[in-house]
Amino acid sequence: MRVLVFGKQFKEKDQVFVQELLDGLVAESIDISIYTPYLSDINQRVRIPAGVDTFDSHAEFLLQRIDFLIVLGGDGTMLAAVTLVRDAGVPMLGINLGRMGFLATIDKTFVRDAIRKLVSNQFLIVERSMIYLESNPPLFGEMPFALNDCTLLKRDTSSMITIHTYINGDYLNSYWADGIIISTPTGSTGYSLSCGGPVIFPDSRNFVITPVAPHNLNVRPIVICDASVVSFEIEGRAENFICTLDSRFELIGTHHQIAIRKNNFSTKLVQLQDITFLNTIREKLGWGEDIRN
Repeated sequence: MRVLVFGKQFKEKDQVFVQELLDGLVAESIDISIYTPYLSDINQRVRIPAGVDTFDSHAEFLLQRIDFLIVLGGDGTMLAAVTLVRDAGVPMLGINLGRMGFLATIDKTFVRDAIRKLVSNQFLIVERSMIYLESNPPLFGEMPFALNDCTLLKRDTSSMITIHTYINGDYLNSYWADGIIISTPTGSTGYSLSCGGPVIFPDSRNFVITPVAPHNLNVRPIVICDASVVSFEIEGRAENFICTLDSRFELIGTHHQIAIRKNNFSTKLVQLQDITFLNTIREKLGWGEDIRN
């Protein structure tokens, strides 16, 4: 078995968990590759096993025979890893060194247990749908896709914008708001949730359209089939607006023609035994707990 270890930022408080991961992989005779920028961060802080390979691009990623990508960090790091994996189909396992952990579901104190379950096939591979951004002029180069969401937002302290929205060419609504979020089921527990959107189960085959601070109070988030194509026309007093895909962003103008549809490939995640979506949302959202006592 060969795994790639990916991370974005090393913190001293995580040193023991990073070391435990590397030691655990060696103990199970698993071949290791480490993302080159992350290796530079940890090189003087943890013991690096002999014979470790490196990689630093999607092209190099494709050249190596990879069974799993192990991601060290929070959900933001998982989203960054998606841009590395792209359509390679390699399953990702997230070790949560961050905060919420809706994607990076493995608690850092259970690193060794996670490795043992990986080796003994005590896991499922689950697929998460993604969104694809069609734009004229083009945006986001070779990566016009996202696992969580796409947003169209006003800039800085400018006045609210108007977003005329269509589903399969049929007029839906004009949102007078600070912006709009189009999220996948995976992204429903992210920015959309904080703006009043619903929690959607990962296999629901939906998009969620959630306005950000709408001026019309009767406007609410809606759930639509992910076979739909959602298109937009944007107006505002400012010359530029912001378009995001997960944690990436570009400036756009009124001349941009933008549409969202389902991406033609998905992201694969490793779901270890006994760690389900229900377990995760109960823990992260504090459901089923009586906080009064």
